[in-house]
Amino acid sequence: MKRLLVTAGLLALPLACAAPPKHVPFGPPVPAMPGDEAPGPKPEAAPFVNPGGLFMPEQMPAQADSLKKLGLKLDPALLSDPLSDLLSAIVNLGGCSASFISKDGLIATNHHCAVTSLQYNSTPAENLLRDGFLAHSTSEERFAGPTQRVFVTRTLRDVSEAVQSALAAAKDDLARERALEKYEKDAVAACEKPGGGTRCELKSFYGGRRYYLIEKLELRDVRLVFAPPAGIGNYGGEVDNWRWPRHTGDFSLFRAYVGKDGHAADHAADNVPYRPAHHLELADQPLATGDLAIVAGYPGRTSRLAVAKEVTDTIEWTYPRRIAMFDAYIAAIEAVTANDPDAKIKGVGFVRRFNNFRTKHLGELEGFKKFGLLEKKRTDEASLRAFIAADPEREKRYGNALAAIDAAITERDRTREQDTALQAEILMPRLLSAATLIVRMAEERTKPDADRDPDYQERKVPDLRDELDALDKRYHPKLDQAMLTLALERVAKTEPAERTPALALIAGTDASPEHLKSVVAKLYATTELGDAKRRRALFDHATPAELAKSRDPLIRLAVKMRPLLRDTEERADRFTGKLLLAEPLYMAALLEQKGGLVPPDANGTLRLSYGVIKGPPSGGAAFTWLGEVVKKNRGEEPFDAPKVLLDAARAKRFGTYADPVKHDVPVDFMTDLEITNGNSGSATLDANGRLIGLAFDGTYESVASDWMFLPSTRSIHVDTRYLLWTLDELEHADWLLREIGATKPPR
Repeated sequence: MKRLLVTAGLLALPLACAAPPKHVPFGPPVPAMPGDEAPGPKPEAAPFVNPGGLFMPEQMPAQADSLKKLGLKLDPALLSDPLSDLLSAIVNLGGCSASFISKDGLIATNHHCAVTSLQYNSTPAENLLRDGFLAHSTSEERFAGPTQRVFVTRTLRDVSEAVQSALAAAKDDLARERALEKYEKDAVAACEKPGGGTRCELKSFYGGRRYYLIEKLELRDVRLVFAPPAGIGNYGGEVDNWRWPRHTGDFSLFRAYVGKDGHAADHAADNVPYRPAHHLELADQPLATGDLAIVAGYPGRTSRLAVAKEVTDTIEWTYPRRIAMFDAYIAAIEAVTANDPDAKIKGVGFVRRFNNFRTKHLGELEGFKKFGLLEKKRTDEASLRAFIAADPEREKRYGNALAAIDAAITERDRTREQDTALQAEILMPRLLSAATLIVRMAEERTKPDADRDPDYQERKVPDLRDELDALDKRYHPKLDQAMLTLALERVAKTEPAERTPALALIAGTDASPEHLKSVVAKLYATTELGDAKRRRALFDHATPAELAKSRDPLIRLAVKMRPLLRDTEERADRFTGKLLLAEPLYMAALLEQKGGLVPPDANGTLRLSYGVIKGPPSGGAAFTWLGEVVKKNRGEEPFDAPKVLLDAARAKRFGTYADPVKHDVPVDFMTDLEITNGNSGSATLDANGRLIGLAFDGTYESVASDWMFLPSTRSIHVDTRYLLWTLDELEHADWLLREIGATKPPR
């Protein structure tokens, strides 16, 4: 288990199927009272102050009173068991969150979570990223790509005592990390059942105070069903990113498939739709400001429990470096792809990801300064030190924990620039990354499977092959060369003491821009790794000795860089080993001080957050509307709505999806609850546990909540009614509406 402190580096039981929806979604419009213009707030006995937190299901009973006061109508037990009829419908979709919404494996998530699949299926002649996609039957659904996966949680088991026992005998930092890795490999091997699509993982909570072994079903045949055109799904683009009001139809639909025997299987034409144990029902009541909203998903990472030293590093080094890196790569990619439609399609994933994180980090830095994060962390840490020192027993148990963490971070920082430049930049180009993967696989293949790095064990080999195969739809030589050239130029500008030795391995002593460009061109001129069969053959069969004699320039470079990467990996392992000793003690002290009332930081496992539908802190509406999309339209990106939408909106063809008060179709809505990266596509549920929307963004003023929860925190969700209206009025996708129970009147 490779662990880095906070931001040091860049989850079904066989129960009966849920019944299909019995109601027409949101029903027919009802007359409004004179003067009503939008959904109004519900009366509250007292103002609700959101506590913040991404709660583990087992922590939700402690929130039951608050939830009931907010109007919760479902059995709270459905929120406390990740395998309940409700939560088992929430799935992980390749780094995003999603949910089953039909008995035949239909999945709802965000449009931006479909970018990789849209790009995989796009060509300059059929640009799905721009034009969107709709299958008119299951036979027309498109394979989402070899790397797309759906993970469905099956079981969770607390293995904390067993892990701590395995670590107890370790004599040094590296041995401690190796002991955890051995436990993880042994536990996963015992957990994963051959042939059934079972995947298991060990997850750490509270810095290693607790560990869960999680068993999941891995569905490998995932198909694209529907994604709107960019003029709906990415409406507003980067201009509106992290902003309110939003008018983005950030939704898409996938379907999971299995073999005819019902077991998970690789993509095949005769596979059949997966039948989940449970799926979500659509809400059947309109929404109003003040309504309870619950988000269930798989958030990636927060840093609420970070120590002050880590906060300092993030403010002074990590985020400024990342922002500068994003700026440089966005400019380089846009320049090299400007007049090349194929390269532009293959670069879109990089550009959108870099832009998204760039804006988020800028907002975080502003929030840190505005709300005094570092000062607050230092004050909290001083309070914790005093709490520990006030009791001799606590001092004995926890006294050295914070100092040990600070020392570990200080030691890591000595090589952070060279390690980051090598791993995050030089290895970013897809073909050099593939060469590195081939060389590492050959090295690991010489070992017994139990002795390999966990990422290169036989259980992982099919995934690695899929990554190589996917390069055919993601790699462009012009784009790759521009990115590697830029990486080398950026390394050449760093101080010699911080410069990764990889630069000299690649370019020798001449670091001029002209020489670097020439060196990169030569590396790509004669490489054979652009050929999928050649990549696969080398990955499956090449030995270290054969690769050492290779004439392929990228393979030769990867062989030369392997010792550097090995050193980098060992440094990371030693850092992990230090934290494995100190971090659990720090967390134990913190939990003791706080009485245990602290949610663990997000780590890619199932979490819930809750709040109410609420407008921005400065005042204003909590909903946006279709009519506003029309007013905002400019006829050019990123405000270029399809003509069919503009015509339907102007003609007020709203069907049953208009709000009964506003008499317009709701597009997005805002809540005061917490989400973070990885929550994209998370199901937003009402008081009955029915689907009302999909979480897709926060606000610029809220992004610092990954580090400290602010009362001003807001999250943005696309309204399910906008999805249904789009499927109905714009796409005439009656077959999908019937499948998800959204019956409608005849045309």
